[in-house]
Amino acid sequence: MSIFDRLSLAGRVAVVTGSGRGLGFEMARALSEAGAHVVLTGRTAETLDRAVDAIAQAGGKAEAATFDAADIDAGRAAIADIRKAHGRLDILINNVGARDRRPFASFDDAQILNLIQTDLLSAVSLSRDAAEIMKAQGHGRLIAVTSIIGNLALPGDAIYPIAKQGMTGLVRSLAVEYGAYGVTSNAIAPGMFATETNAALAENPDMISFARQRVPLERWGRPDEITGAALFLASDAASFVNGHVLTVDGGMSVRM
Repeated sequence: MSIFDRLSLAGRVAVVTGSGRGLGFEMARALSEAGAHVVLTGRTAETLDRAVDAIAQAGGKAEAATFDAADIDAGRAAIADIRKAHGRLDILINNVGARDRRPFASFDDAQILNLIQTDLLSAVSLSRDAAEIMKAQGHGRLIAVTSIIGNLALPGDAIYPIAKQGMTGLVRSLAVEYGAYGVTSNAIAPGMFATETNAALAENPDMISFARQRVPLERWGRPDEITGAALFLASDAASFVNGHVLTVDGGMSVRM
């Protein structure tokens, strides 16, 4: 089998959360180009429909599952429906992430819990259900999108790093628990990407200058530059990669 064959996802069913736009959409599109049937998830049906149409127009296979990742029951029901409809689930990319940049002391307990539920607990629940399906199949790929901010905290942005560091723990725990069943668990840790959410920051002269100083490639990442990492980890080319966090940040996290 050639390396190109091992990168093929033909016949695989994949779920990518938060995939109506941004990094999630780019990863979903890449998986579809490799042959997977991709289920895009998010809260807004119109956004998901546009994303599904874009993939279909490019010749890919995709569908939408509309639910709020913070709603654990809705997420569990969606995974069960996908399993029932397709008879399998091969790839889960937990990409959803909410962020609220402000001083730590300004958060009340309910606000903290809401962010942790969206950014971490949703992935814990979806991964639990997906991993059991994959275990029964004897094959699966669990992928979490963390962040370099999980290791490089900033003032006024406390909750997001807490959740992202929790995602790293989740990935490693699942790698150990499910590896014997042919199910690998890995993470992608993005750096500065010029997504729709970050558009204003990416166009800010100060942030352009910051990227030139801090990122060895001297620029923000393009959203499509996340796709190689996602395809690799989702494919059989990464069959012996387990419990790893693959950093995709242009070298930002290694620069002094």
